[in-house]
Amino acid sequence: MDISPAFVDALAARLAEREEQLAAAAASGERNFRNLLKSHARLKKILELANTFARLEKTIAEHRELIAGNSDPELKTLAQAELSEAEKARPATERLLLIELSGPNPNDERNVIMEIRAGAGGNEAALFAGDLARMYMRYAEKKGWPTEIMDASPAELGGYKEIIFAIQGQDVFRALQFEGGTHRVQRIPVTEAAGRIHTSTATVAVLPEAEDVDEIVIKPEDLRVDVFRASGAGGQHVNKTDSAVRLTHLPTGLAVACQAERSQHKNRAKALRLLRSHLLARQRQETQDRVVASRRAQIGSGDRSERIRTYNFPQNRLTDHRIHFTLYTLEKIMEGELEELLGALYEHNHATQTTLSLDQLLKI
Repeated sequence: MDISPAFVDALAARLAEREEQLAAAAASGERNFRNLLKSHARLKKILELANTFARLEKTIAEHRELIAGNSDPELKTLAQAELSEAEKARPATERLLLIELSGPNPNDERNVIMEIRAGAGGNEAALFAGDLARMYMRYAEKKGWPTEIMDASPAELGGYKEIIFAIQGQDVFRALQFEGGTHRVQRIPVTEAAGRIHTSTATVAVLPEAEDVDEIVIKPEDLRVDVFRASGAGGQHVNKTDSAVRLTHLPTGLAVACQAERSQHKNRAKALRLLRSHLLARQRQETQDRVVASRRAQIGSGDRSERIRTYNFPQNRLTDHRIHFTLYTLEKIMEGELEELLGALYEHNHATQTTLSLDQLLKI
């Protein structure tokens, strides 16, 4: 990959132009301020990576020349150490730059709503669902992304039959979009006296959250609202008031329920957020099925029926079956250290994507 000075200069000029437009839009209260902000952030990231890559290339070339034309052993040793460091950093920087130069998914910058449900395996499946929820929440915490539990059905022996939570932050959907599917765990359950390894599953759904009310319009006449008494853990108020809310979207048959809050009003608001995100995901899926089915085939469909990953605790091993990727750091992964895994999935998905030209970049 070659980064020319003209390429960097053109990006810098475009970024400066965006900064002027941002200042003007902020002063006048223009409605496109948010889009300008997103454009500025992406251009800035591309320019930073391009500058870093160009510096690494320059360092490598200069130090190779220095080593070849110098007889001072001490100087050559120092130059070799700096050369090795630059050569080690170059591949990762190039991969990140190529990812940024590929056409973005329009949902990349969205917040997400994650739904995790216990699958086959009884109590152990519920415990695993709880472990997955904790893993994603710990990852979000490390990234500085706030999380909000929207609904949960705790299991008797721990974990969850179902848990739904939102994650907000920059590029959340971009990071987590490939987590949807069936996750399988292989381990010795705490309830297993004989020490036998059991296999259980949990399903994960990742929904890009609708950004505002106007994006997904739900007509009042298309909505059926049912209220009922909350059940499960939650304090003395549970089972005493009709605070839980179930919303059914009549045209599609989609139904969601929330009972995490004591207030019926708050549960209704959360249920509406969840319903809009389901409708957005449905709309997005229909578009993908019509237009970009071949792109989905590169990494797997992400359907819940598809076993995407195995967590093998006795071997401390995680294997993602879609990209044949294995790590022997499962203990750290369950503590939310997901960067390497999520990075590998994202890079695999973008491996065959067309890189944007300079003319296309300058239109961002």
